Amino acid sequence: MSYTPEILIVDDEPRMCDSLKVLLSNEGYSTETAGSGQEAIERLAKGTVDLALLDIVMPDMNGLQIMDYIKKKNLDTLVIVITGHASVDSAIESLRKGAYDYLRKPFEFDELLKRVENAVEQKRLKREFQIINGKLALSERRYQDLVNHSPDIIFTLDLDGTFTFVNQAWEKSLGNKPEDVIGKRFGDFVTRDVADHCTSLLRQVEQGQTISDISYSLTHEDGSSRLFSMSGAPSMDPDGRVIGMVGVLRDITEQRKLEAQLSQAHKMQAIGTLAGGIAHDFNNLLMGIQGRTSLMILNMDPASSHCDHLKGIEDIVESGANLTKQLLGFARAGKYEVKPTDINALIDKSIAMFGRTRKEITIRTDYEQSVWTVEVDQCQLEQVLLNLCVNAGHAMPEGGDLHLRTRNVVLQDEDVRPFGMEPGKYVRIAVEDSGIGMDETTQRRIFEPFFTTKEMGRGTGLGLASAYGIIKNHGGFIDVESKKGEGTTFSIYLPASEKEIPNKREVPSEILRGTESVLLVDDEEMIIEVGQEILQEMGYKVLSAKTGQEAVDLYAKNKGQIDMVILDMVMPGMGGGETFDKIKEMHPEAKVLLSSGYSVEGQASEILARGCNGFIQKPFSVKKLSQTIREVLDS
Repeated sequence: MSYTPEILIVDDEPRMCDSLKVLLSNEGYSTETAGSGQEAIERLAKGTVDLALLDIVMPDMNGLQIMDYIKKKNLDTLVIVITGHASVDSAIESLRKGAYDYLRKPFEFDELLKRVENAVEQKRLKREFQIINGKLALSERRYQDLVNHSPDIIFTLDLDGTFTFVNQAWEKSLGNKPEDVIGKRFGDFVTRDVADHCTSLLRQVEQGQTISDISYSLTHEDGSSRLFSMSGAPSMDPDGRVIGMVGVLRDITEQRKLEAQLSQAHKMQAIGTLAGGIAHDFNNLLMGIQGRTSLMILNMDPASSHCDHLKGIEDIVESGANLTKQLLGFARAGKYEVKPTDINALIDKSIAMFGRTRKEITIRTDYEQSVWTVEVDQCQLEQVLLNLCVNAGHAMPEGGDLHLRTRNVVLQDEDVRPFGMEPGKYVRIAVEDSGIGMDETTQRRIFEPFFTTKEMGRGTGLGLASAYGIIKNHGGFIDVESKKGEGTTFSIYLPASEKEIPNKREVPSEILRGTESVLLVDDEEMIIEVGQEILQEMGYKVLSAKTGQEAVDLYAKNKGQIDMVILDMVMPGMGGGETFDKIKEMHPEAKVLLSSGYSVEGQASEILARGCNGFIQKPFSVKKLSQTIREVLDS
């Protein structure tokens, strides 16, 4: 550059001043800073400032007043307005007062540098060619550039609500060319009630009032609707009479969708915490019932007339456990037996059971042949798929089409941000029905526990709630698209895995026994009592502890004599995780089986990753416990 321009940075934020000073100085500019309006005027009065980077909002004086001072003193200083309190009204006002340019915070430094370079070039031309009358023309040109390139719709209406001007943003947002909008009324693009409200706003503007942040839905050329935030101010003739309104429409459709999704996610998290706590306590009660029933069956003649009743109680306990599994799935606290899985095979298995019960529904599949592996709890994923199929069946009471598809997809940050997930490789499972569909109100609530559109006694309202939580707990997310009368599509996204699918192994069907020494740790009295008897019936020598500290003390006292620990994960005081760590400090090769009614935010998997040997979920049967104990002891 042929000369070194002097740049004055005016901002009441010291960090902003300092940052810009360093950045611009590194580019070869001479810079000074001012932290207040008065300080800026004192510096401008010297008459040597070529360019001012001017904040609009400051405690003692706003930027527009400083611009008035520059105009009054006829200073040869260009102004670039920089502000975090940006609105099109303030931009227009600053440009009308002679600002060279306008930039919103936060901004990229490259963008600011480009604006500064343009302003400096303009100063250079003025110095070289002595442009005397170009200031007004320059301001008008910059004003036109702002309007024509604004991403927001800028428009003017006469007092009858007829468009007299719209910028190019209308076509980008709503499809109509500006020339096709001018001459039409605002009411032609909105519903009748909105048109009436706009008329009342025009009357306010006619009285000299301004309006801001009024939300309206406008109709796109293709018939769809988009949501806008509208602001406006009186438009005046040279004599100061109000002749209409100048307004701005900002498209907030996607913003509102994102806000709704985030709000829903926060609500679901809060409800999930409550549901998980209820399910945990209920599972402990079921464990007491299951344990005592199992003890009676173990010591009873199979021919006894009471045996069938006891097995009936076990069936009821299993039903209760299935109910809490759905709650735990919703609460993101029930994923325990995760393994690499071929999702196509799992879907086939799930829909085969559903298809046998609903022969009036035509089931079609469309699978990605080389579908990526996913790591899932297969029982829980079967539950999700069955719930979605059952839900689809209810939407098609007279029959219809049910499509299940899988696809490998790579999701970007913008795809997963509303769901709080990481971008990357996912497997998409789509469950699409041709049923009655849902309105928006229903869609907003379908994942809430106990919400149901079915009549009393026809459903618990936990199916979709548990599906939501289970998928969330697997690091994925679930989305829904539906319109009334046009069917529904649920899309499940699960993170892809690089692991290989293991071969199946045979599971013993009988109760397995042993003679080793077992330390049983649980804060529930009834589980200690029942658990001791069950383990003794299996042949084990049993020690018990009701707290984590008691368990650590017992293990230390009997070091080398305890073959295995069955450890409750959630206990007051010293929890299962801390107890596990202290036992491992004493004996790194200690064998520990975690037991709980639920895991909290991945706590079980964290303990397993630290070397714990296994996990068993309450309530469990004697057979399941015996098999799991042998797996741990024999490993």
